[in-house]
Amino acid sequence: MQTSGINRHPSLAATRASRAAEALIRQRGKRATPARAQVLGVLLAAHQPLSHHEVEEALIGHKRVDRVTVYRVLEWLVGEGLAHRIAGDDRVWRYKAQADGAASGHAHFKCERCGAIFCLDNTSTAYALMLPPGYRSRTVELTIRGLCAGCVGGH
Repeated sequence: MQTSGINRHPSLAATRASRAAEALIRQRGKRATPARAQVLGVLLAAHQPLSHHEVEEALIGHKRVDRVTVYRVLEWLVGEGLAHRIAGDDRVWRYKAQADGAASGHAHFKCERCGAIFCLDNTSTAYALMLPPGYRSRTVELTIRGLCAGCVGGH
């Protein structure tokens, strides 16, 4: 069953994503706990950013990971640069795996009709603004709003 770009039943793809997640965590010299590997695996397998609740739903059928642990793991992944988060219009954070560990700075596209959020990984940082002297940026968030291909085609 597919919903919101997530697969709610463990499969070969989920097992591969979990193994890939373990490898990414270990490459950073960090401990790959089952919860960390499962949550990162869900994000790696997702086609778009997921809310905390969607990550929890995707873990149904996996080894039990409680709600608080999922939240803590998501925050840990962001802190380690293995995921980034995007605020939705509903003020709910959505998380996306960042397997290459690249710093934030890419843009996002939000569909105004269906609400889907997509990472635009191939965007240039040319949109960066010149800051006044003495200022230093940490992150840049750019969200482009419009209609996704599915909504444009469906009118």
